[in-house]
Amino acid sequence: MQPLADLDAINRRAWRDPATVRMYQHLEGWTDPGEQVAVESVAAEMRSLPILDIGVGAGRTTGLLRAISCDYVGIDYTPEMVEACRVRHPGARVEHMDARDLGAFSDGQFALVVFSYNGIDAVDFADRMRVLREVHRVLRPRGIFLMSAHNRDAPGVSTQRPRLHLQFSWNPLRLGWRLLQLARSWVRSAANYRRFASMTQAHGEWTVRNCAAHDFSIVILYTSLAGQKRQLQEAGFVLERVAGSSDGQWVTVDIDTRNPWLHYIARKAG
Repeated sequence: MQPLADLDAINRRAWRDPATVRMYQHLEGWTDPGEQVAVESVAAEMRSLPILDIGVGAGRTTGLLRAISCDYVGIDYTPEMVEACRVRHPGARVEHMDARDLGAFSDGQFALVVFSYNGIDAVDFADRMRVLREVHRVLRPRGIFLMSAHNRDAPGVSTQRPRLHLQFSWNPLRLGWRLLQLARSWVRSAANYRRFASMTQAHGEWTVRNCAAHDFSIVILYTSLAGQKRQLQEAGFVLERVAGSSDGQWVTVDIDTRNPWLHYIARKAG
């Protein structure tokens, strides 16, 4: 079994890859209906108040959140993503910073903290709890934390395998190019899948395993809805609502088996 100490280095390498940065530079808008529903449900309350955007990547969420408040700070732990975001949003404050150490910010500095696109799943469980405690510290009383996380109980989580999916075209040049790209992707995916298979670990309400994204080049933590609720409570939050990624509906069950990931709206006690 490969030690989880390698998880952080594996995922940082994937996010810093030039191909990944280019992909993130082209991302726009909401990742899914659940993200839109979750953000819009708190927008009126957070209007013009200070916002911290964690894991900002190349700036997909920057415009969405600055539409709520110009009092905005975005952070990311990879310098390549920070630079891409600054180029894309020259008027925004974007800093190179790790969510596990928000020491540059004072206690209670922000009214809203957002950690989108399941970014918190890229660190191990101990660091995940460290992030939650740091977010709790920098939030003001009654402040809101909006985060998304992969759902361990979603269908297919435990059966992900490299597969070939070709988008057909009648244009022979385009089809040939797609075949070449597919072959390259499959070789990378198969190699990464074999390389990281030994890192799979199950721990009650959460599981660490290789993820299909980026040609299986990342290893992430999947947690159950109940497990994530417990983590938030342990860090001092009260979970208010959960939105599903698939259809943007509010989740009212204790075990969700429909949504690949979930959006959590949690509040710091006041």
